[in-house]
Amino acid sequence: MTTPSGDKQLSRLDRNLPVWIGLAIIAGLVLGSSIDNLDTTLNRVKIDTVSLPIALGLLVMMYPVLAKVRYRSLGSTLTNRRPFIITLIMNWVVGPLLMFALAWVFLADNPSYRTGLVIVGLAPCIAMVIIWIDLAQGDNEIAAVLVAINAFLQVVLFSLLGYFYLKTLPGWLGLDTAEIDITIWEIAKSVLIFLGVPLIAGYLTRTVLEKRRGTTWYESVFVPRIGPFALYGLLFTVVILFALQGEQIRNEPWDVVRIALPLLAYFLIMWFVAFEIARRMNLGYPAAVSVAFTSAGNNFELAIAVNIAVFGVTSGEALAGVVGPLIEVPVLLALVYVARARRTLS
Repeated sequence: MTTPSGDKQLSRLDRNLPVWIGLAIIAGLVLGSSIDNLDTTLNRVKIDTVSLPIALGLLVMMYPVLAKVRYRSLGSTLTNRRPFIITLIMNWVVGPLLMFALAWVFLADNPSYRTGLVIVGLAPCIAMVIIWIDLAQGDNEIAAVLVAINAFLQVVLFSLLGYFYLKTLPGWLGLDTAEIDITIWEIAKSVLIFLGVPLIAGYLTRTVLEKRRGTTWYESVFVPRIGPFALYGLLFTVVILFALQGEQIRNEPWDVVRIALPLLAYFLIMWFVAFEIARRMNLGYPAAVSVAFTSAGNNFELAIAVNIAVFGVTSGEALAGVVGPLIEVPVLLALVYVARARRTLS
């Protein structure tokens, strides 16, 4: 298990990331408002059901972090099962139930927003969570295994959980019901694109270059060279997200706020509960950070794709899905600094 150096400092790019995120948000809003039909243009070319620019940003963001993973040490990572047990319970039991409860508490009067939020809570993150764990100096090996396990479980469980939380459980409680109709293959395509491609690329990069140049060169020369591209990919993704959805944000600001409140509560509750459980179990800071971020993050690529495919691009469900990453990015970025501060104080 890899334990990052405790005194490692954030680079200048990392330290100023809140500023860059803020500028990326502003740039996206300006682009979206100043260029006519930008959203239509960007959505014409897609990977699966996700805009090609967003897909490219996510792939560029994930590749450097997955190229850092020491794949030969994953076997030893699996010897301690507690991080995986905690995360799987948080992701597949606590998370969907918490989002269901928050959606009904905050949005009982708006079925479309409520349904969109429930769908957001059904699938844990398999993409952006990688970069938050890396920035917070968590355990990249644990992170890689967790996202791989979650990716497999999404294919198996997403539709079943969707039926349960939108149809069965509301029916038991005497509440309004809804349905989603999505095939296992549609979910699998999202997983294969957003996890499979960068994971295979990262594995092949490490395997080939370590064999040719050695581990020392790979980790001391190559990894630092590609490292900044993860943040470049993140910033590019933020710009595109806000450019695509800027009009909805401007036209429906109060609705965005209403959707944002339960999301904010969800991310904070999931992160702090998971981190505290891991800390009390003495898992160590790197593992606790990996557990916390994997528990809190959601697969917004899949949620947006499902909401748009099932309910339409202009639906309330689609807006709820889009607001997800717009809240998740700044909140989980802030939690990176919370995590590092807690490590310093401990």
